Amino acid sequence: MKRLTSFFLLSVLLVLTASAQLDRSQRPQPGPAPVIQLGEFESFTMNNGMQVIVVENRNVPVVSFQLTLDIDPVLEGNAKGYVDFAGNLMREGTTTRTKEDIDEAVDFIGANLSTFSTGMFASSLTRHKDVLLDLMADVLLNPVFPEEELNRRITQARSGLQTIKTDGGSIVRNVSMTQVYGYDHPYGEITTEETLDNITVDLLKDYYNTYFKPNVAYMVIVGDIDVATAREVMDKYFGQWERGEVPTHTYPTPHPPAGRRVAFAERMGASQSTVAITYPVVLTPGHEDAIKVSVMNSILGGGVFSGRLMQNLREDKGYTYGARSNISTDRLVGRFSAQTEVRNSVTDSTVVEILYEMDRLINEPVEEETLQLVKNFMNGSFARSLESPRTIANFALNISRYNLPDDYYATYLAKLAAVTTEDVKAMANKYLKPENAIIVVAGNKDEVPETLTRFSASGEVEIFDAFGRPWVAPELAEVPSDITIETVLNKYYEAIGGKENFARMENMTQVMKTSMMGMEITITSYQKAPDKIRVETAMGGNVMSTQLFDGQRAVVTSPMGTQEFTEGPEFEMMKMQAIMNLEMNYQDYGIQKNLEGIENIDGQNAYKVEVVSPQGQKTYEYYAVDSGLKIRTESEQGGAKISNYKPVEVGGEVEKPGFFARLFGKKAKQETITLLFPHRIEQQVGPQMLDMEIVEIKIDSEMEESKFQL
Repeated sequence: MKRLTSFFLLSVLLVLTASAQLDRSQRPQPGPAPVIQLGEFESFTMNNGMQVIVVENRNVPVVSFQLTLDIDPVLEGNAKGYVDFAGNLMREGTTTRTKEDIDEAVDFIGANLSTFSTGMFASSLTRHKDVLLDLMADVLLNPVFPEEELNRRITQARSGLQTIKTDGGSIVRNVSMTQVYGYDHPYGEITTEETLDNITVDLLKDYYNTYFKPNVAYMVIVGDIDVATAREVMDKYFGQWERGEVPTHTYPTPHPPAGRRVAFAERMGASQSTVAITYPVVLTPGHEDAIKVSVMNSILGGGVFSGRLMQNLREDKGYTYGARSNISTDRLVGRFSAQTEVRNSVTDSTVVEILYEMDRLINEPVEEETLQLVKNFMNGSFARSLESPRTIANFALNISRYNLPDDYYATYLAKLAAVTTEDVKAMANKYLKPENAIIVVAGNKDEVPETLTRFSASGEVEIFDAFGRPWVAPELAEVPSDITIETVLNKYYEAIGGKENFARMENMTQVMKTSMMGMEITITSYQKAPDKIRVETAMGGNVMSTQLFDGQRAVVTSPMGTQEFTEGPEFEMMKMQAIMNLEMNYQDYGIQKNLEGIENIDGQNAYKVEVVSPQGQKTYEYYAVDSGLKIRTESEQGGAKISNYKPVEVGGEVEKPGFFARLFGKKAKQETITLLFPHRIEQQVGPQMLDMEIVEIKIDSEMEESKFQL
């Protein structure tokens, strides 16, 4: 099955896998800051306290309604995740409509309706606004939070959590949030399997009943509607929404560490490290420094390709495809982060370069040409944003929520134009803290941590798990003295039908079905002893890609063309995967297997076996202690749960008669043997968990040699 899933991953990547040229020979010339004519908006407050903002736009007959709750973040404790579930499940049924009723009504008028923990959004053609608002009001005022839907969402969330352990970006995010904000801050809470266990419908209802009140709500209406009509429909559909007291919350403000820290989390078997340098920043929306800080960050590594991190780490060093930085504003506390992904061998060098660029901004004035280039880019981005009426609505919402000056956005470009090189240096000195940062790395535990100790003020690298918790070595029970790696593997071979019976196989065909992004995918694998394989990936009945190894060469065809390999990592990978019954003859090909201990996997004890390839790559296999069957694998690409073993009978009457049989025109008989194959694999592919079903397995069927020719 490892062979099949490896080819599946390659197949999916192949199947799913003109920019304008700028004249950089001319230096951009600064011009006067344009006068901003912001679009018109009107606002009013309803009797129940809900504030309504209306942006009229008659260009198209469409209207949208966005409800936003202005509330403090909630500390969820040991049930982290329930707030998001509360928002999502509001749409899944009301006292008068089922989920199906809501879906059908929304689809019938071609509308959109979504809910979230701090509000909801809906849009439709103007002529359907009353139908839409009736649905919206019902969902807002009468949700029932169906328990069966909550259980389904929790199950989905559990599957999603399994993908995090090999996703460097998710790991770094989790560790960053817990270490920057702390475990007792709502921004530092992370959803885990343990917190999912504590989520109940009562928690969802309590959150809704406590915080969904009109006196802390804003309704932003944009589109083909005037303020008089807006008043009328708001009173009609939301006038009965009753105000109530909403609790407020305060939390300790996180501060950067006194000295630099290094936080590491394992990304199993990874050949690359995800690197972030981060710390908390007190910078509220609309702060007098906000525009200057944005300019400074853009120079360091914001949204322009000319950012120094990009130029250094990509263009100069060739360490990465991209490197970015960001400084977020937030009413409670924001965060600085500079992040990239690089190969393991240059992880420490990457940290050096990021810190160097931060120090350079602190100590050296920025070139005037660089400053002007960034300001021109930001000027254009702001101007383009004004083309959307929703931008005007969001400006109005921000002014109200954060008590900004009425002309804050109208004077934005003038403030941007006024930023000087001295301002940039001042902001770098105030907000860049290379000596008080947390360096967060997700990478290979065997290669990376020891290279990072020199960056830590304490000389120590702190180890965390994928969810930002202090790392604790898994509890591996000691293996009895009479159990060896050979004992474990031989029990597995016997459990699936015997090594000697698998050795008789001359060819095998497997057909697997799954779905991705709503599309059914069929993977058909043809394999012939000793070392030929062909894997076809089809969508909608059409073969989209083919991977072939004919014993000497590897060939890959896809919509992007044909590639042939006679050496290199792709060639070696396909060569190994093509070997019939590789796992039963691993020692012949330089593969090492080591028995590490006994671990509990999905409720059953399993032998944990480390597998080391000839190239030094590590994976892990788990064999159930009781049955001997392989039940799970873990690799850099992700984990795979293996189950639903079913018998496949091989033998009986075959087209291979002996001499006397041929003499008398008879078919030879072979003893029927039974082999066990798994028929279900839950495989991680990137951020997704795919449920794959093996629907057909044929052993020693007729297979033409032409199958392994393109």
